[in-house]
Amino acid sequence: MKTVRCIAPGQLEFGDQPAPGAIPEGWALIDVAHVGVCGTDYHIFEGKHPFLAYPRVMGHEVSGTVVALNGEAEVAAGQDVIINPYLSCGKCVACRQGKPNCCVAIQVLGVHRDGAMCEQIIVPVQNLLPAGGLSLVEAATVEFLAVGAHAVRRSMAKPGSRALVVGAGPIGLATALFARIAEQDVTVMDLSAERLTFTQGKLGLQVLDGSEGVLEKISERTSGAGFDVVYDATGNSRSMQSAFAYVAHGGVLVLLSVVQGDITFSDPEFHKREMMLIGSRNATNADFQHVVASIQGGRIPIDRLVTHRTSLADSPRDIALWAHQKSGLIKAVIDVRNPG
Repeated sequence: MKTVRCIAPGQLEFGDQPAPGAIPEGWALIDVAHVGVCGTDYHIFEGKHPFLAYPRVMGHEVSGTVVALNGEAEVAAGQDVIINPYLSCGKCVACRQGKPNCCVAIQVLGVHRDGAMCEQIIVPVQNLLPAGGLSLVEAATVEFLAVGAHAVRRSMAKPGSRALVVGAGPIGLATALFARIAEQDVTVMDLSAERLTFTQGKLGLQVLDGSEGVLEKISERTSGAGFDVVYDATGNSRSMQSAFAYVAHGGVLVLLSVVQGDITFSDPEFHKREMMLIGSRNATNADFQHVVASIQGGRIPIDRLVTHRTSLADSPRDIALWAHQKSGLIKAVIDVRNPG
């Protein structure tokens, strides 16, 4: 089958590899339809991901069609599905608490094990969700949107809370959209004027220019109080550290990104505000289902979020380009069934 592999940082290769063999019990064979290109994929390509060994087939934002099943499942052969790419052990302390998204032995498709930038893949049946009438392009966006939905749920912020999302990339925008669905008063901050124009003009969200005078702007926007909830989705350690100062007394900071190295903060400032600091990792099936329902209900403008498309054959060239040239880029999707 045709596959794209990241051989080493900066090296993507389109070629052939053996198709999946026998389907293990409790697993399913999927014909891949579309794969979203994530910030994680760019980090893998650039050699910046902390949890990865090369070579690796990337791709964890996946839609497809069931070819065959080995065991009982809630989906059937021939059915269009969304793949939850977080393969969990089901036995560890996190899994026992209903948090398979942070399983001790988690295997994320495209990161810890080969992903879906290929024509076929086998996955556990428990990781398949019905596409629910979504197009296969829409279905391929569910995973990145679920990461934002999960962060909003993790925040425990009430309707009416003043929310700041730092970073207007795909995950930040997903977070902002689901914060709005949760009836939070959302502002998105970024350094890019182009991203802010998109966020305000295409998504109807309030924006804040983060290029200079940020603390003064936040004070003015919040009458000196700060934001009740701050979500940082930048993947930038300096931004994550700065975000502590944006939080109101009694507020919460949610960190969605993973970066190499340490994050430090002022303990007196943290303590006097009685802040909550929350990590948000991946998503659960409940978040995926919330996203599907939100798309079905017309609350997520997928046609505006998907800005770029490519074929599997052309993706090595295009991913290398998009890793450095992001003008106009929000979400790129690979059409695996397009021969290119």
